Formats: sequence, C-alpha cells, structure tokens
Amino acid sequence: MSDVNRETVEPPAELAHPTLAFMVLLSPTRRGARLARLLATEQLRTWGILTDAATHVIAELAANAATHGRVPGRNFRLALNVVGDTLRVEVTDTRRERLPEAQLPGEESESGRGLVIVEAVADRWGVSSDAVPRKTVWAEITVPVSD
Repeated sequence: MSDVNRETVEPPAELAHPTLAFMVLLSPTRRGARLARLLATEQLRTWGILTDAATHVIAELAANAATHGRVPGRNFRLALNVVGDTLRVEVTDTRRERLPEAQLPGEESESGRGLVIVEAVADRWGVSSDAVPRKTVWAEITVPVSD
C-alpha cells in the first residue's frame, strides 16, 4: 500500500478538546431541581469548568421543569454537553404545550424571572419540541476549559 494518499490533518479547533457529556433523570419536584443543580455543579467541577453563569442557568431551567413542566409520574432530564469551549445545558420535560417565554413579571409577582436570568447570563437559549409530547429548553454558555 502506498503512503502517497496519507496525510496528517490537525483536528479543527472546536474539536481540540474532547466532547464531554452528562445526563440524569430526576423527579419533577423541588428536591429534583435542587439535586439537578448539585449534581451538575459537581460534574462541571470534575471537568474543570467553574462558572456561576452555568450554575444559574441549570438552577433556573431545572426549577422551571419541576414547576411548569411537571406531569405526575414523569421525570425531567438534565443533560450537559461540552464541545470545545461551549457548554450546552438541556432540560427536557413532558409539557410540550407549555412553552417558556423570557419576560419580566409584574412588580408584585414573586416569581417569573428565571428565563430573564437565563437570557442575561447565557450566550444563546431556546426551546425545541419533539414528536413525543415533550420539550427541551436549552442554553449555551462559553466556558473556559482547563487542559
């Protein structure tokens, strides 16, 4: 076999770091939302990613899934994926008909600011629906990745 067609190619910069992934199913309760934040924070720490923005995004999206996406007997899923310097946080619940909006609530309201916080600290966020009755709220954050 000839070596004429072989060449060494450097991987693209966005693939210089390995892809990292974490996923967990949790009960749609306050306890499940708190556990999502704690588990995700520890996983990010293990990966060498320390960012308050990620902690806020995870806490808000998990709380929303437990509060607004709750269906008795159905869990919500938290997924973290890191590719290059981008952390993608995804929270999937089974209430596809309840799509979130980032808007400030009235002055007297005690809740409803979560997605405004997500919008402020994330680089991008959005919602995707699936054929199965579920939705995924996702946010992406640029993070420093240690070698």
